[in-house]
Amino acid sequence: MQQMLLVLLSWISLGAGVVSSALIVVDTRVRGYRQPIKSEEFVWPVTGLYLGPAAIVAYRRWVRPHSRRWQQRNGRPPKRPRQIVILTGVCQCGAHCALGVVLGELVVFASGISLAGDMLWASYISDYLGAVVVGVTFRYFTSVRRGRLRMWDALVTVAKADLLAVTAFEIALFVWLAFSHHVIAPEPPLNPTTPAFWFVIQIGLASGFIAAWPATFWLVRRGIKVMPWPGPDVDK
Repeated sequence: MQQMLLVLLSWISLGAGVVSSALIVVDTRVRGYRQPIKSEEFVWPVTGLYLGPAAIVAYRRWVRPHSRRWQQRNGRPPKRPRQIVILTGVCQCGAHCALGVVLGELVVFASGISLAGDMLWASYISDYLGAVVVGVTFRYFTSVRRGRLRMWDALVTVAKADLLAVTAFEIALFVWLAFSHHVIAPEPPLNPTTPAFWFVIQIGLASGFIAAWPATFWLVRRGIKVMPWPGPDVDK
């Protein structure tokens, strides 16, 4: 009975994430609410995968109004609370980590790699490296659009502006994965072929999102992580 309930909750949560992500994609790509900062069109659908309807609410309230289509219909967008700068930075970090964990978990599962007889440690390493690789790739293509083509620039930017938040995010994710592995489902261990596994990942990503907030706040406040903002100034 408990296992059936877990499977049911997993499918509901995963379905909500997929639908939320799809709705954001449709809004930007099909309905025409394209973002002036193109990275937002990548970050928010990924955020929807693990935050579900909460991502839709945040997107519609603070991101959508900065599209040209919204402004043509409604005029000047409202000012953002200062916390939204932090929110966007955390979502960016979360997008790197979410894609990194998906890639990392699939690689570990497909290859059967383990460390000290435990695949969990291999997952930790592959998930973290996956997040860093996604972050560097993301920064690299951002640099290309700005006319800078060096991979070294992307690597340095990630190390300075993203690595602290990514590390905080990943630590929270790893703690949750360890708890799930040893307490919630020790035998048989969950694997990527089951919906419960990805439900656990969703919760871990949400935990990482919370953990990355203080680190992102510090990085933005110190001017280490600079978030580009179109439109009116942020509220003081």
